Amino acid sequence: MQMPFRGQAAAVLLFSLVNTPVVAAEVSAAVAANFAVPMERIAALFHKESGHTVKLSLGASGKLYTQIRGGAPFDVFLSADEELPKRLLQEGQAVAGSRFVYATGRLVLWSVQPGLVDEKGAVLNSGKFERLAYANPVVSPYGIATRETLTKLTMWNAMQKKLKKGDDVTQAYQLAANESADMAFVALSQVMRDGKVATGSWWLVPAELHNPIRQSAVLLSGSKEQAAAQALLAFMKSEKAKAVMRGFGYEMP
Repeated sequence: MQMPFRGQAAAVLLFSLVNTPVVAAEVSAAVAANFAVPMERIAALFHKESGHTVKLSLGASGKLYTQIRGGAPFDVFLSADEELPKRLLQEGQAVAGSRFVYATGRLVLWSVQPGLVDEKGAVLNSGKFERLAYANPVVSPYGIATRETLTKLTMWNAMQKKLKKGDDVTQAYQLAANESADMAFVALSQVMRDGKVATGSWWLVPAELHNPIRQSAVLLSGSKEQAAAQALLAFMKSEKAKAVMRGFGYEMP
């Protein structure tokens, strides 16, 4: 029995809808410097599952925030703190209800030199170093955590002559890695891979010495790829993404 023309048309339309592939999009993500390598891995997993690609723009959270306010065409913002995404929401530059904490970061004192940094951070009182690098606290949450740590240890003022300020936590790490500084306060994620710190010496700064580094993500109002951007943020909450983050030393909320 032959199907009526109207039925044939409906069947063809249904077949087309079911078999039409999702159009892949490129999500533009403003990403805090400490999260660069983990996000590269997460973006690769996301691409494999969704077909969407992620373009990463890296920098200090404060600088990225300024770029977003200036009209930079980002779809999502992955900050190293909670405050800046909250401000964007208050200013109408982020989508209400989209903000969430994706990870809590940890601060470490690290040196490329084996044996220089002890497991209790006593090197800070030893006089065995000339230069200590850290991220600019004006724009970097890890810089703020460094200042809070040294202040709580009553060392901030006394340490001023030895401090070497980087633009962000990436530059602070580079200063220590190329030995322009003896050691640096950096993100644990910068020196840890697959749950291990492979090189140098380090001290994991006790969490009680600074305010929690609660890293937050938010969907931006000016996004031109909102569906793909929402999919990326949803993927950030998946077990696959969390496994990547744990491997770099992040704690899950």
